[in-house]
Amino acid sequence: MVVIYVLLAVLITLPVATLAYYSKKNLPGIVLCFSLAAAAHVLGRFVPLAGGAVVAIVLGIALANFWHYPAVFKPGISATSKRMLQSAIVLLGFQMNLWHVVALGSRGLLLIFAVIITAVAVAYWVGKALHIQQNEQIMIGVGTAICGGSAIAAVAPVIKADEQEIATAISTVFLFNVLAVFIFPFAGHLLSMGHERFGFWAGAGINDMSSVVAAAYSMSREAGDTAMVVKLTRALMILPVSFIVALMQSKKAKSGGFSLLKIFPWFVVAFFAASIVNSFDIIPVHVSALWGSMGKFFIVAAMGAIGLNTNLRGLIRHGSKPILLGGCCSLAVIVVSLLILSLTGLVSN
Repeated sequence: MVVIYVLLAVLITLPVATLAYYSKKNLPGIVLCFSLAAAAHVLGRFVPLAGGAVVAIVLGIALANFWHYPAVFKPGISATSKRMLQSAIVLLGFQMNLWHVVALGSRGLLLIFAVIITAVAVAYWVGKALHIQQNEQIMIGVGTAICGGSAIAAVAPVIKADEQEIATAISTVFLFNVLAVFIFPFAGHLLSMGHERFGFWAGAGINDMSSVVAAAYSMSREAGDTAMVVKLTRALMILPVSFIVALMQSKKAKSGGFSLLKIFPWFVVAFFAASIVNSFDIIPVHVSALWGSMGKFFIVAAMGAIGLNTNLRGLIRHGSKPILLGGCCSLAVIVVSLLILSLTGLVSN
């Protein structure tokens, strides 16, 4: 029976993971990421403050920068860093209650709007002061405001950004994703944050889903579940923000070409569907717990893949000004989200 449920979980997440995962081309990279995840899972027990996900990204970065792995691993590593994370989120949805998800998401709206406005405003004013190209300002601002590389990929075609501008924006935002995985858990313990408060802070203050789940679940399951819901709600803001950018660009260039279907984060729909299934007790508790454990292991594998994709020399090579802009945006978002949590009483500590 357990085997049947595992197979059902795989079938449910296939629209997210895609069959390309299991192709011969991707297999070497997937095996490498899973091996790294297994090692990180064991080592993470000896470093409970960090946890397996943080250990995985450290191991991945170390391997990437001290071992030039063969090109045969790259397709699988790239697939694991994105698709495996999305599958993990869907699987974790089978442990969530829909009404709890909706309540958390609605409570976080003020925080989310404040974060988006802050990131975009800081990107504009600081970027202008540093004489950074407008396309890079927009992408770094939107990437920090919403969901990192996914948001950058969504707005890049709209503003007609070239490959160099996209690479600079993604590298800059990615740098602060990695740093957040280490900084947030340490800061949360230092500030004696409660689990729910930390979850709201991580979900609003970290820009990429991978770093959000890695940082928050290293604190606790409650913190991780809260952070994930806040972050998924924030990810949906990619639609109105991209639409506004598209309207501004079409007005400027007098052209269209914007598609909501292309940028919609469909895995979010799958997550909500999973939480609906769990809310009506369709799946036995021990099965949803098994799927949740699978999801957490997938997160560790995805973080290992992200570490393997990290080129520290390449990040520095893209220049100091974009890094300074990204740092200002990230710091502003972290501070503003923390202030709102402290001043509004949105969450008790």
